[in-house]
Amino acid sequence: MKNKRNKFYAATAAVAVTATVVAVTPALAASTFSDVKAGDAHYEGITALHGAGIISGYPDGTFKPNQNVTRGQAAKIIAGVLGLDTKNVENPNFADIPTSHQYYGPVAALAALDAMEIYEDSTIEPNEAITRGELAYMIAQALGLEAEGDSPFTDVPADNDYAYFVTALYEAGIAQGISETEFGVDSNVKRGQLATFILNAVGTLTEAPEETPEVTTGDTFNLSILHVNDTHSHTDKLPKLATAVKEQRAKKENVLTLHAGDALTGTLYFSEFKGKADIDLLNEIGFDAMVLGNHEFDLGASPEGHQALVDFIKAAKFPIVDANVDFSNDDKFTGLFTDLISSEPENGKIYHGIVKEINGEKIGIFGLTTEETKGISSPDEVTFSNYIEEAKKAVAAFEGMGINKIIALTHIGYRDSALIDNDIVLAQNVPGIDIIVGAHDHTELLTPDAEHSASDAPTLIVQAHEYVNYLGTLDVTFDENGVITKYDGELIKLGEVADDEKLVELLAPYKAKVDEVMNDKIGVSITEDLVGEREVTRTSETALGNIITDGMLAKAQQYTDKTVVMALQNSGGIRATIPAGDISVGHVIEVLPFGNTLAIMDLTGAELKEAFEWSVKDIPGANGAFLHIAGAKLQYDSSKEAGSRVVSIEYFDQATGEYVALEDDKTYTIATNAYTAKGGDSYAVFEKAYNEGRATELGLSDWENFREQLLSLKEVKTTTEGRIIDLGKPVEE
Repeated sequence: MKNKRNKFYAATAAVAVTATVVAVTPALAASTFSDVKAGDAHYEGITALHGAGIISGYPDGTFKPNQNVTRGQAAKIIAGVLGLDTKNVENPNFADIPTSHQYYGPVAALAALDAMEIYEDSTIEPNEAITRGELAYMIAQALGLEAEGDSPFTDVPADNDYAYFVTALYEAGIAQGISETEFGVDSNVKRGQLATFILNAVGTLTEAPEETPEVTTGDTFNLSILHVNDTHSHTDKLPKLATAVKEQRAKKENVLTLHAGDALTGTLYFSEFKGKADIDLLNEIGFDAMVLGNHEFDLGASPEGHQALVDFIKAAKFPIVDANVDFSNDDKFTGLFTDLISSEPENGKIYHGIVKEINGEKIGIFGLTTEETKGISSPDEVTFSNYIEEAKKAVAAFEGMGINKIIALTHIGYRDSALIDNDIVLAQNVPGIDIIVGAHDHTELLTPDAEHSASDAPTLIVQAHEYVNYLGTLDVTFDENGVITKYDGELIKLGEVADDEKLVELLAPYKAKVDEVMNDKIGVSITEDLVGEREVTRTSETALGNIITDGMLAKAQQYTDKTVVMALQNSGGIRATIPAGDISVGHVIEVLPFGNTLAIMDLTGAELKEAFEWSVKDIPGANGAFLHIAGAKLQYDSSKEAGSRVVSIEYFDQATGEYVALEDDKTYTIATNAYTAKGGDSYAVFEKAYNEGRATELGLSDWENFREQLLSLKEVKTTTEGRIIDLGKPVEE
């Protein structure tokens, strides 16, 4: 073990933590991991941190609680829980991790708090297992904890380097020993132990905040907001939402009901009815405004273009708000949109913003849609401008109208890529926004986030998860100057809520058709699930992805004289698991609901390597750009820097019957879907090839190809084949 550089010079000084502590709630439900059961020693910590999006498991559905934790992993998790700024950090010039390293930001952020031990040679050794003593130092320094006495642990005497920090954690109730007399100071920290450490540490920082005092002078105005987002055509759940909305409206005064986008795409209700079922039920519930999400534009590349979206908007009995979206180049939207803010908005029209008057008070509402839409959907001629600039214009316009209560209805993500757009950056950079009702990254914000603001006045951020699982509520009090002086909010679970009878009646004809399609068996049965959950498909090879790409490759080879060497399917296009039993048409369409078609394109070996680097850049994190493969094998190392992870790519040479390596300067024909071929999921290398005329769209339905492939199989495999191997994946104990 190397000596540390000045490692304890700030030991007795409390560190001022100015970070935002991420909300972490102890687990009440069953664990999602097969090797973590209720009653296990670290069950609560693991499930709570996983539920908060701080930690993740392995593609095989396990967590591996007894596996060692590295120094880099610990730094990333602690920085994530504290909400530390890991982007705008000073450069301490670590010798072994460059600024591009996956752990550089978290390590640098903790180093700024004197909470990261640095070796004498200025190295961090992020892949070295962290000990319990080292973790005690990291947590105690990060939280600014002080010790008053001595710990009872005989293996941590007063002259031990870690004694002070172990005592601080022990006195704070964060850490216990491995026995009554032994802390295990030199023992490696296990994944389960770390989760418990972190959960206990968060508990010391998340005591209930003092309530904002009631306003005792001046005029006040109370407003209640009901909000949903990312409902994704889970139309069958809308009757429950209707009941919850009615109940809340009966209890509250001055109510606004808002939808933050992605109402469409994702189930058979959309595949069959292209939004008509959704808008019929949303209209009956009653909304005051909606912003368009990226998935509202999914049909832009279809022969009908955005006609289904136009029909959805025209049928809406509420206005649409979108300040950073320009529809002027698509004739289908002519007469539907204006770049103005309207005090008298019409239903079924699009505005940059609207003014809503409630009980004599005027409230400004403007919308923002993520610029990512151009890379992850099919907006075609619809374009997007910078969200910060447009937000500032909208706020200025409202303030010019004398309006001091302003809501941003956004579909840009709570913590989504800060390089593109997200709600936290919006709150920090645009003064005057009182409330951000968000969507896009499916965040479960159990309580409003009030930690980010561009001014002294608070800006509240709320989001209600996904798929009509919750109704979000927010109750605020404004003073006479339009400043929020009191607030409260929660997510209401809809699972046990009764269905609204009128919406059940409205749903009935749509449900009958969906049930008919769902029950139309294709003649294939499976004994185990074909897993299509995003946590799995977006990080690793799956049997489902293999079957889909096998079908693409087989079909492409039938429609060209070229030799098609491989097929690629973006994981973001795989949307459901097929359960064990008889497979129906409905199951097939639910897996591939976007109506994509098959395309072939010519790419060099170098271009394919660039594409695969993009595919695996976020591992172990999930990304819809992750590619499933047929006809080839990929090996990469996720421990390496993003952009330099691909180790080898081999394709099956039919002439030799062997796998051979791609050559950088040789051109190959591959198959993929038209969405990916055009550069979907921000594949710039594919977009360039498409624009240069190196792609041909075959016009063959993806789900029909998938069904045909299933029918062709004598046995449907539900296991993987080693087509995609991560050489940097932690080895199981």
